[in-house]
Amino acid sequence: MLFSRQTNGIRIKTARELELMRTAGRIVAEVHARMREMVQPGVTTADLDAAAEAIIRGYDAIPAFVDYPNARQGGPVFPATLCTSINDELVHGIPSRQRVLAEGDIISIDVGAIYKGYVGDSGWTYAVGQVSDEAQRLLEATEGSLWAGIAQATVGNRFVDVSRAVQQFAEERGFSIVREYTSHGVGSKMHEEPQILNFVPTDRRDAARSYPAMNRRLSAGMTFALEPMVNAGVWETRVLDDEWTVSTKDGRLSAHFEHTIAITDGEPEILTKLS
Repeated sequence: MLFSRQTNGIRIKTARELELMRTAGRIVAEVHARMREMVQPGVTTADLDAAAEAIIRGYDAIPAFVDYPNARQGGPVFPATLCTSINDELVHGIPSRQRVLAEGDIISIDVGAIYKGYVGDSGWTYAVGQVSDEAQRLLEATEGSLWAGIAQATVGNRFVDVSRAVQQFAEERGFSIVREYTSHGVGSKMHEEPQILNFVPTDRRDAARSYPAMNRRLSAGMTFALEPMVNAGVWETRVLDDEWTVSTKDGRLSAHFEHTIAITDGEPEILTKLS
């Protein structure tokens, strides 16, 4: 059986769908393995993009981000394989031959691949050479918040348990969680239900109306991309003139880590890994 069923609007994947998502996830993981090798001073973000596209297409897969529609109706579609976001840019940065990595930068690289109709999606933030103490602490806090959220992604827990774990890990280390962008379901589409907050709103009742999945329990077969975005300063953001790149409002550093995971009857399965 290929096609999934739904529970409360959230798709429960079949064994065959999960198999396809594992393959898509491994392709994405291979891209990240290459990115780790390539990220160094003097490399352009266009170089990274070309290498990622070659890997994805080498598996007869499709880059998931190319021609992705803009949030603004009539806005420009996304033009590249990767989102490459440097320093104060948190997500959706556009690769360019004019963007050259420099010693001390941090770069978030987000990549998605579609394999036989199913999506793998993962983002990671890399240090370019030696980075500042603040940048290193930010990277560790953001990656740690991802793993804290994954640890709560078990059958019987609620989505809000995942959100709380992500937020607490980052904030206890003195950083702020971005509120304006969320984690999300993923499967045959890049963005499926539910939207998953990376924080717990103060007014839970209002939040439950806007994000009805918050208090729902996790079930085996759900798949989602958990992606905390964490800022060194304030949590507010702004969109740059290219209508894609999102930057911190105060110009301070931001980091972004993401895995696609599947809920199982045991520990959550990370789909965007090599092994």
